[in-house]
Amino acid sequence: QVQLVESGGGSVQAGGSLRLSCVGSGYTYGSYCMGWFRQAPGKAREGVATINSDGTTTYADSVKGRFTISKGNAKNTLYLQMNSLKPEDTAMYYCAVEPFPLWETGGRCRTWSGVNGDWGQGTQVTVSS
Repeated sequence: QVQLVESGGGSVQAGGSLRLSCVGSGYTYGSYCMGWFRQAPGKAREGVATINSDGTTTYADSVKGRFTISKGNAKNTLYLQMNSLKPEDTAMYYCAVEPFPLWETGGRCRTWSGVNGDWGQGTQVTVSS
């Protein structure tokens, strides 16, 4: 059974930083999309950043230059370094993963919605002005 556990959320002032972590278990995927999504109250869920199995990354325009997604040395570990946080970054942040054939990950991960993937329970990020 796939499990994803996020941590690292919290409350910070605008301009501050947080580092989110996601640890996955119960799966071994050779090729996949993995990423971070967020949902603010009353808003639709949106993709924040994705990374595929070869390390190619994609970012939402709203976070480019401020957020960095990376994979950890430990298996099935994912990070999101968030700098220069803004109040509009306030949301519940979720980690997700979905396997794809290797030849599909390049294109799929750029537009991946995660709807058919496995998800964690989320970690809350609150940024005050």
